[in-house]
Parts: sequence; structure tokens; C-alpha cells
Amino acid sequence: MKQSLGKLWLIALCTLCLNAEDFKHHFTLSETSPYVKEAVVMTLELNQTNKHKILFFQFDLKKNSDYKFHRINLKETGEYHNAKVNYTYLIYPLRSGDLQLHFTLIQKATTDANLAYSFSGDRDNVKGLTTVDTEIHLSPITLKVKDLPKNVSIVGDFHLKYTLKKQTATPYESIPFQVTIKGLGYPPLLENILPKDINFTLFKEKPTIHALNSSSGTSSTVIYPMALSHFKSFDLKPIYINAFNPKTKQHYRLTIPKQHFSIDKINTDSLIDKTDSPKPLQNDWSWLTSLLGYLVVFVAGYLMAISLKWKSKTTSETPHSLKEKIEACKNEKALLQLLMATGSKKFTLSIEKLEKNLYGNGKINFNKVKQEALENIL
Repeated sequence: MKQSLGKLWLIALCTLCLNAEDFKHHFTLSETSPYVKEAVVMTLELNQTNKHKILFFQFDLKKNSDYKFHRINLKETGEYHNAKVNYTYLIYPLRSGDLQLHFTLIQKATTDANLAYSFSGDRDNVKGLTTVDTEIHLSPITLKVKDLPKNVSIVGDFHLKYTLKKQTATPYESIPFQVTIKGLGYPPLLENILPKDINFTLFKEKPTIHALNSSSGTSSTVIYPMALSHFKSFDLKPIYINAFNPKTKQHYRLTIPKQHFSIDKINTDSLIDKTDSPKPLQNDWSWLTSLLGYLVVFVAGYLMAISLKWKSKTTSETPHSLKEKIEACKNEKALLQLLMATGSKKFTLSIEKLEKNLYGNGKINFNKVKQEALENIL
């Protein structure tokens, strides 16, 4: 398809001459027996014959799932009473067999007076042009479409290139892989570039399409971005895409050779984290230690109180000896144990102050409490 399709144009098998009094028309086709997805360029020439009218035309192909088409040119020449219009279309048949092209054509006729009236006024007050619209029936054109050879995926003159940024990676790391197909012909849109029986993970994105339609056909560049991933080394088998050039009638292949990807082995030692993060849960038993300490002090004081009380029954304690013992106390615990051991209610206030200081949130002046205890001896 490197040669211009314009040089290969054939005069259409049928030049449908509409013996209407207003205009005549003529179809030209570049190919009447194309292959499926082979580009066909069609032109339609409209020439006004009735010089007493002013004619305008609206022409298009009817949409159909049997073919795709693009208008690539519209050229209008001549004066109001001598209209000449050329339409150019690029058509791709999508199935084999007899395929009919159907058209719509509307002739718009007006007069010099109507045309002059439509142009009267300023730019902000342009009046509508009054026309008499007539739908013209054009007989369909039949294409004899030929089947493609078997297993052909691409039709036209294309070449392929691929890009691999690297072929060595770590386990599960994505390896970018891009395939570009470029050339002239039916746009090479493929559902799958890689085979389905792959043994690795494939990530795909929608292909990027750049296409330009002209009388030479469609110039396309289609980019397929993807990425490969695996936890161990693997091979990508050779990829073959069968293509066919309908102009030269030649088969050819677009090829991606076999690729090997080396995946680094996982160092199992590196998987063992020598530090705990987060730190493992630990039971904090410090509260129990404090509680036991308080219990020991309480029980010891209680036992001492019982012992002293029992001893007081057998041995009377003189105020002088108790005074010496109170003065000998160096801290709150010792004084508390001593006062509780006396069993005397006159030390109740001093005992409460000492307990609040030791086991609650109270604060005392130890020397002051000791002095109050001394004064209560008398």
C-alpha cells in the first residue's frame, strides 16, 4: 500500500446517470473487488445542468455494520447557477461477498431573490435561506468483497517494534513492555498481543491509537503498553502476528523473538526481621508488685499491733519508754506501725494522717505528726 491509491483508481463499473433536469452525477471507485478490510476510495461528482436554479447538495453514505467509512474531502467549485461538488470517501468493507453501499442525497434549490434576501441585513441579523429540498434516490453500488487468507490478523503494510526497559527484576516487580505497530492500512487493533497460555502475570492498558485518513488509506500508529511480573525467572515465547498486504497480495509476519527474564532469588535470611516491630505484647506486673508491697506493710503492721497488744497485757509499758520509741522512728511506716501497735484511740488522728500519706494522696509534715503523737502520750 506504499503506492498511492490515487494512481490505482478504477473507473466505477457503473456510472449512474440520473437523467434529471437539474444535475447529473458520477461515481468512481478505486477497487470494485477488494479484500475484507482493504481500503476503497470512492468519489462522487455532482454537476448542475439546470442553469435556472441555484442548487446546493447534502450527500453521505448510510451507516452500516458491513463497512466503515470516512469522508476525506469535499470540494465545491462553480458559481451559483453552475454548481460542481466532489465528495471523496475512504471505505473499508468488513465482510466478504456482495456488499452494497447505500447513500443519502438531498438537493436544495433556491432562487436569486431568496439568496439575496438571506444576505440582507447586518451580521447579527442574517435571515434564513429558503430552499426547496428534494430527497434524491441513488442506486446502491455493489462491491465483490474477497475473503482474507486464513489466520490473518492485520491487513495492510505494517511493521512492528517493541521496547523492553529491562530483563532482570526482583520477585513480583513489574517489567514495562511496549509494542508499537505502524503503517498504512486498516488500523491494527488486536485484542491480545501476547498468547493466552502465559505462565506469568500480565498487566494491560488500553492501546493508544493515532490514525490519519487520506486518499492513500489510513496511516496508523497503535501503541500497546503492558507490564510483566513473576516471582521466578520465566520466558516469553516468540510472538507471531500474521499480516496480509492486499495490494501486493503478499503474506508476512510481524515477529517478537523469544525473551528471557531473570528474576532475582529471594534471600530467606532477609525475610527474618531481627527486631520486633511492633514490639510483642508484654504483661506489666508492676502494679501487682506495688500491691503486694502495701499488703506486706499492712499485714506486718497488723501483726505487730496484735503482738504489742498481747505483750502490753503481760508487760506494762511506761510513757517514758513509748516516748523514746516514737522519737526513734525515722519514717512514716515505722511511726504508723508503732502507733497502731499501741491500740490506743488517742493516736487515731495521727494514724489516719500517716495512712493517707502512705497509701493515698495526702501530704503531711512527718515531724509535726511525730510531735502530735508525743503530746498525746501524756
